[in-house]
Amino acid sequence: MLGILLIYFIGKRFYDLSTEYNQNKWLYAILSVVIYYAGTFIGGLFLGIFIELGIVNISLENNLMIGLIAIPFGLGLVYLFYIYLKKKWNKSALLIKDEISDIGKNESN
Repeated sequence: MLGILLIYFIGKRFYDLSTEYNQNKWLYAILSVVIYYAGTFIGGLFLGIFIELGIVNISLENNLMIGLIAIPFGLGLVYLFYIYLKKKWNKSALLIKDEISDIGKNESN
């Protein structure tokens, strides 16, 4: 149940961000979920390596604990992707000027 909620809120956040910057909404919503799973996979790989090297002492039979430890890796990667997209789209965003409210005003002001 936690995974479904995480997927929903991650996808919704990216859907809203891409709507704000007039980008492809569903592409970035789905891509954010894929990046989340890639981050948890990478976190699981690092955790497996640390367990085999003896740095971390967790039983490999405890799948729930390994899954809970891998979640922050996925969330961290999604957060970095969010910051990257927001900065990239801020630089390339067009400033839309409301010219209707400027009718009748002096050009010098």
